[in-house]
Amino acid sequence: MAVIGFREILPRTFSHKFGESPSGEIKYAVTVDAPTPTQTIISAIGIFHGAPHPEFGYLRMLDAQVTETDRHHAEVTYKYEVPQQEDLDPNPLARPDVWSFSTGGAQVPALVYYHGTGNANKKPLQNTAFDFFEGLTTLEAEVRASISGNRADFPLADATAVTNSVNDATYLGGAKHTWLCAGISGQQATEVVNDTELRYWQITVELVYRRSGHNLLLPNVGWNFLEGGQKKRAWVLDPESNEKVASGAPVALEANGNIKAAGQEPDILERRVYPEAAFSSYFGTPPF
Repeated sequence: MAVIGFREILPRTFSHKFGESPSGEIKYAVTVDAPTPTQTIISAIGIFHGAPHPEFGYLRMLDAQVTETDRHHAEVTYKYEVPQQEDLDPNPLARPDVWSFSTGGAQVPALVYYHGTGNANKKPLQNTAFDFFEGLTTLEAEVRASISGNRADFPLADATAVTNSVNDATYLGGAKHTWLCAGISGQQATEVVNDTELRYWQITVELVYRRSGHNLLLPNVGWNFLEGGQKKRAWVLDPESNEKVASGAPVALEANGNIKAAGQEPDILERRVYPEAAFSSYFGTPPF
């Protein structure tokens, strides 16, 4: 079972539709001494996946088809297209990761509002008696980055370490704690490249960016306060008796736990509830 000879069948075909990438096709007629394995026929011609088109170098061979026409002849069709990714390494484990981005909105607690014109002056979102609106939410812009890549094994240790973690330093233009790893998924895949079977894992990482960060933002208010190191019930003055009575709503607190003076705006406490991780070490950066 061997290839006796081969020749190109003319004419070559080339197509370029407006708004789409061009494509081309080249065919070969092959003569064999007996029914011959497909890969032996392709290897004899010497055109493999990723090979450039002989006329249009930006087209690469991405699809090869062999059709036996009779016992001693076969026809090989090579289809050339513009590859979707730059690196066409036959080894899937050597190909670079592919990044994609999308935007959307996420519901977050509504704690502040923009006062006046512009975006510089933020104030606590309260009524005229300085009470917060309970359960009120708003939309905040999110940027989602998806990283797709190939790995020899599923990175279980990394997935456990970084899922639901935040960046520990500036990453992709975002300050620390503004990126969150939402999860890592993977599925097994198999490719046959130049007659070699390759088994690997296709991995996808999901990262989520919020400008305000992923730390909890909590108004420093409470039903109790500290006085002389002792916790006491928050109070207000009864307008009729002018006596102290238990407050019907949380009151603003100082940093030391004492009650703020009436009319003072409450502070917003920031608390990190997710572990930190070195995102640059785990995920790298996009190629731009």
